Amino acid sequence: MVFDVSVVITWLLFLALFPMAFFWYRRAWRIIYKRDFSEVALKRGESPPNPEKFAPYEMVVNMVAGTVATVVIIFVLLGELHYDAWTAIAGTTIWCKFFASFILGRHAHAAPAKPSAEGDTKAE
Repeated sequence: MVFDVSVVITWLLFLALFPMAFFWYRRAWRIIYKRDFSEVALKRGESPPNPEKFAPYEMVVNMVAGTVATVVIIFVLLGELHYDAWTAIAGTTIWCKFFASFILGRHAHAAPAKPSAEGDTKAE
């Protein structure tokens, strides 16, 4: 093994999986058992008006991402996954988790549709 930039980046990705899995499991734990919805569907650091409505979705996203990260860690330590496979799984999991949380946050903060006025008709 030659020590170069790609080896350092690979180690950083592998070592970063540990705290990411921990924080994702911790968020799911807070939602399930502590009923703490302060980190559910955040947008610019603010919770939505009804975070308990979106809590199950946020919990599932965090549990799935944490479980995949944990399985990748275990399989890498056991030598069951090759470099190309585990980096692809880990990278895809990270990006999908971020996108899912982003989409959930935007959906939770969406403004309700405004009712149209009775006299407001469109010309045909």
